Amino acid sequence: MENTNLQTKRPLLNRKISWQKRLFYYLTRIPVNLFFMIFYGVRFYGRNNMPEEGGVVVISNHQSYFDPPLIAAGLRRQLNFLSRKSLFRVKFFAWLIDMLDAIPLDTEGMGFEGIKESLKRLRNGEMILIFPEGARTWEGEIAPFLRGSLILAQRSKATILPTALSGCYEAWPRTKKLPKFWGKIRVIYGKPITYSEFKDLNEEELRQLLESRITELFQILKTK
Repeated sequence: MENTNLQTKRPLLNRKISWQKRLFYYLTRIPVNLFFMIFYGVRFYGRNNMPEEGGVVVISNHQSYFDPPLIAAGLRRQLNFLSRKSLFRVKFFAWLIDMLDAIPLDTEGMGFEGIKESLKRLRNGEMILIFPEGARTWEGEIAPFLRGSLILAQRSKATILPTALSGCYEAWPRTKKLPKFWGKIRVIYGKPITYSEFKDLNEEELRQLLESRITELFQILKTK
């Protein structure tokens, strides 16, 4: 049987994360979880579907600014974020995303450096969050995935964790500067898809597969 675990196929790169940043990441989960529980009664489903080791690309729909910390709050492992390079020029955001060890992504150029660093981390057995819609939804529904949005999963041969969330759009739509401090938010992590399951799919077929999986998860959340 083919072994698709990245940690056994490639040597670890042994990327070092300072203990301060690691501690900061896990300590911030406490107030984040409390915030979403108090104001939005957040519930997480399918948390046991998270792979315990190896590179993982978390693929999710995108509804609001709440999405990255919310998805991370439900996972036991540390999640890597992609952040627009321009945010590193804003003093507070620069400090925050640096402490979270975010990956700068040049959205005005080709973004090769961000992709290269993301691949390194995936091959090091880490987890990375991707929003293949490319931007927050305008109407709350799932938009078509962008071409090239799944290149990290295909090139890294990492496991994919389909994820969906609901309620974030109602709490903080992109048309509003500030969120509403009430509502109902739900997050669900689907069954992981290993590289052996999608290695023979081309980009279009993989996009269709993931759009379908995440739409199914999104519909499940509407009943919760």
